[in-house]
Amino acid sequence: MARITGVGGIFFKCKDPGALSNWYRDVLEIPVEKWGGAMFQPAPDGPPMLVWMPFAADSTYFAPSDAPYMVNFAVDDLDGVVAKLRGKGVEITGPNDSHPNGRFAWLVDPAGTKLELWEPKK
Repeated sequence: MARITGVGGIFFKCKDPGALSNWYRDVLEIPVEKWGGAMFQPAPDGPPMLVWMPFAADSTYFAPSDAPYMVNFAVDDLDGVVAKLRGKGVEITGPNDSHPNGRFAWLVDPAGTKLELWEPKK
């Protein structure tokens, strides 16, 4: 059957790709490779799904970012990740424990993109 089986990547433009890749490597500890990106392999303890969802053009969910997209990163220990990031001087909003799909917290990267951290409900 010819069908879409998932998301193969997240690609976006920014003013300084090298500096932004370094920030993601150094601050979020994403395994950025020499070519400037990272590859995530499915893991048994990884997120149970990947969500694709368009938002209304007037949605404020991505605020304070003006970017037309937001990236959600699944984490295994939200409190631990938040503590690490705060230790690196990153401003965090949350955590929020009220969602039925798990726990969330938010931050903004140096390019102004809102990032959502998600610890899936177990």
